[in-house]
Amino acid sequence: MPIFKYKAIDEYGQSIHGRIDAVNDADLESRLIPMKLELITFQEAKTGSGLSLSSKVSRRDLITFCMHMEQLTRAGVPILDALGDLCEGMDNARFREIISSLITAIEGGKSFSEALAEYPTVFDKVFVSLVKAGEHSGELSEVLKRMSESLKWQDELAAHTKKLVMYPAFVGSVVLGVVFFLMIYLVPQMVAFIENMGQELPLHTQLLIILSDFLVAYWYLVLIAPVALFITVRYLARVNPRVRFMLDGLKLKIWFVGPILRKIILSRFASYFALLYASGITVLSAVKICEDIVDNAVIADALHRIGVGIADGKSMSESIESVGLFPTLVLRMLKVGESTGGIDDALLNVSYFYNRDVTESIERLQSMIEPMMTVVLGLILGWVMLSVLGPIYDLISNIK
Repeated sequence: MPIFKYKAIDEYGQSIHGRIDAVNDADLESRLIPMKLELITFQEAKTGSGLSLSSKVSRRDLITFCMHMEQLTRAGVPILDALGDLCEGMDNARFREIISSLITAIEGGKSFSEALAEYPTVFDKVFVSLVKAGEHSGELSEVLKRMSESLKWQDELAAHTKKLVMYPAFVGSVVLGVVFFLMIYLVPQMVAFIENMGQELPLHTQLLIILSDFLVAYWYLVLIAPVALFITVRYLARVNPRVRFMLDGLKLKIWFVGPILRKIILSRFASYFALLYASGITVLSAVKICEDIVDNAVIADALHRIGVGIADGKSMSESIESVGLFPTLVLRMLKVGESTGGIDDALLNVSYFYNRDVTESIERLQSMIEPMMTVVLGLILGWVMLSVLGPIYDLISNIK
């Protein structure tokens, strides 16, 4: 479906510019009606420009969407009326256009889940599958409530992670800036004086001079090489499944960070699987959907083997135990869930277990990072000062 750039006026006479997908000009005009916009001019956007249509929909917008739809559907308000109310109150222009497209699609005969499936970058497979299951079971409001809670947890986790990354990134930038200043500006000015002393330089001073000469001559390579390496590795991971598998495995093995990442992924799996299973989706279908959304090739491969084991007649706990994905405590909880017929409750308990563990691990890591970065900065500055001032102090001592 092509993307159109349009200019319209709202009910207050203000000019509005935006993008929206539509079949033709008549369809474009009909999609603007729920937004209370009157079309003035339009033109078809270039191919690929529509990617930005869904790329600016934040998780918080989705939370608002779920909460609004859950409250109105629970109150018995029809889907179209609920979407219309949400379209009017949505601040995000991109999301407002998408909701308008959903209204048009539903009016054209599609179900709510089918309309959502047209925007996979906004509403992922789990979201669409849960809504579809909610439509069939008549529990759409309950499904939307669970999705809202899941998205809230993801948003809180993202905020914790952002807070965790910001401090090391800031301090790391300061450390790199100080090192570059010392190596490129200060050390070269001291080198000539130190070398003219006529005495043998200690090893740490020689290493400092070598590093300083290298940075002065090839500073641009030091800045460009990490960026080039990152882009190259990311490209290889995208085009070569083996490279991606290796990198995803490496991510899970990084000291302290790897175990936290594994817990986050497994918590997401347990939470989504519980939601899917409780909504009436079969175990194999739920495993397959989770396999596509874990965003880690190693974990996805393990889930695929779990699905194969279940298809071969094994129980879920036996299949999970065979791949070594979860610890013993989690396996015991799953076995209890299978024996009592409450797999979804058991998986929700697993998700709670991991959620709490992830939060505590992030807090511990954050408390460790600050002193670690301070120690690293102190060691670097101490090395530079010792290497530069040490020979000068030795010369003065010899003179005395």
